[in-house]
Amino acid sequence: MWAVVGLGNPGKEYAETRHNAGSRLVKSVAREWGLELRGKRYRARTAETERGGDRVLLVLPQTFMNLSGLSVREVVRDRRIEPRNIVIVFDDLDVPLGAIRVRAQGTAGTHNGMRSVVQETGATAFPRVRIGIGPLPADADAADYVLSPFSRAEKEALAGALDAAREALFMILDGNVALAMTRFNHKVPEP
Repeated sequence: MWAVVGLGNPGKEYAETRHNAGSRLVKSVAREWGLELRGKRYRARTAETERGGDRVLLVLPQTFMNLSGLSVREVVRDRRIEPRNIVIVFDDLDVPLGAIRVRAQGTAGTHNGMRSVVQETGATAFPRVRIGIGPLPADADAADYVLSPFSRAEKEALAGALDAAREALFMILDGNVALAMTRFNHKVPEP
């Protein structure tokens, strides 16, 4: 079984912000698969389906970003899913807007949502898809910036990154995380 967790903040006021890039991807995959994300189990909205002979649980934590690990911990405990089968999708200031980065595992880095996931689960072996929202403008406060919406011009770059993230996610679900890393980690977004 797989779980795909899209990090973000709950509520309409955050839906279009930079910090919700991960949840936007999971919502779009749910729409593509004809699924409705609902419920409150695992402190999340969820949907489950079968893909290529594997069960896939889509998870949108309804905790705020900095508490995302609470939701992931409940999924891990209840479903007994190994960390290597839980894909975490999230925004990243260290990745340029329009680009994505894929990793098979690693530390939480500077992302508070990933810090919560690592802290609550005690694991770092989660595959992850990082959707670029950077760089942080020199005069901007990081907290304010990630909670701001994308400009009209930025939305086009984000759409390209979400398409790439979707493709990378499907490669990971097919057992090809190394291929996804090779394919996407060196691409530079067009200006």
